[in-house]
Amino acid sequence: MKKKYNEKHIINERIKYPKVRLIDVLGTQLGIYSANEALQMAIDKGLDLVMISDKSEPPVCRIIDYGKYKFAQEKKAKEAKKKQHSASIKEVKMRYKIEEHDYKVRVNQALRFLQSGDKVKVTVIFRGREIQHLNLAIELLNKMAKDLCLISEIQQSPSKDGKNMTMILSPQKNKN
Repeated sequence: MKKKYNEKHIINERIKYPKVRLIDVLGTQLGIYSANEALQMAIDKGLDLVMISDKSEPPVCRIIDYGKYKFAQEKKAKEAKKKQHSASIKEVKMRYKIEEHDYKVRVNQALRFLQSGDKVKVTVIFRGREIQHLNLAIELLNKMAKDLCLISEIQQSPSKDGKNMTMILSPQKNKN
């Protein structure tokens, strides 16, 4: 009954402790047995002896079907990974001399990104002497923040970054 498994868990003959606390398939404690006796009990039932915790004295082992146990662990990990959402940063670029329609297009882009749960980095780009008009860029960024205030909050207020002015908006936390 020799099976090859991943090295995550110590199973069957690899358990080198002299005594182990044994738990059966149903989860009831059977008591403290020698590792060989526990392994023999597992083999008699056609199952595996798996070390659950080696931190306690004596270590805790359980008689289970290791293949099913491993499958259940992988399924739990996959479900947990499915539920988490990593927020990425999407960028919306514009110039400070932007026309109204173009501005609305940028606001709609940012709105779409925020609704999908991503953060939005709003960047106003300056070229040449335009850098003198920082106040117009700050007004534009504040206007965008005000237009999107219902679904977003300012994570980083407008700040100068080289020849650009940036602001980061994040989706609003649900207040349930």
